[in-house]
Amino acid sequence: MAEDGLVIAGARLVLDPAGALWWPAERMLIVADLHLEKGSSFAARGVPLPPYDTRATLALLTQIVARRNARTIVALGDSFHDRRGADRLGEEERASIAALMRGREMIWVAGNHDPNPMPGLGGVHVDELRAGPLTLRHEPSGDGAGEIAGHFHPVARLVVRGRGLRRRCFATDGARLVMPALGAYAGGLNIRDAALARLFPGAYAAHLVGGARIYRIAHHACLPDRAG
Repeated sequence: MAEDGLVIAGARLVLDPAGALWWPAERMLIVADLHLEKGSSFAARGVPLPPYDTRATLALLTQIVARRNARTIVALGDSFHDRRGADRLGEEERASIAALMRGREMIWVAGNHDPNPMPGLGGVHVDELRAGPLTLRHEPSGDGAGEIAGHFHPVARLVVRGRGLRRRCFATDGARLVMPALGAYAGGLNIRDAALARLFPGAYAAHLVGGARIYRIAHHACLPDRAG
């Protein structure tokens, strides 16, 4: 089956239907906004959530890494939901992260939720990463040319055969790409929201994930969220 790809700043990239970005020439897998330990963060504030989000997110990431045989994994920030998230990891979750890193390079990009290096996890910690023609960072900034970022958790809202659909997506105009959140408990911002739309001065598209393939939808064909 042909894969859904695009070219950003001359780099040929593949959009994985699970919500990751694959750079075949570099054998690099890029993911964003894992928000590990979000469940435990909410629980500490008295909001009960099932404490399985980290396990589910790491299981999904492990599947993608194995399918792609990645040499490098880049996590584009907000890998943990708060600064103490890594401290709350259980033994099973720590073992899963160690297994992901075995035999490959792991690069943790700083996010606004987790700006500091995470103790005891290993890997490389950077504020942003320049890789060939691409700039990989957490929050979009600058003119966007060649930029791969996360932070906004883009989602697209559609009506298909009379039924409402809201799905995570990549957002791109061909110059810059904003990644969907991979975290099991990560929410989403509508692709038509002004905070996302301002990143793309012309036409842009949503590339929907979460199924067996990617679906490209022009931004103007996506529905904004209802007011109120």
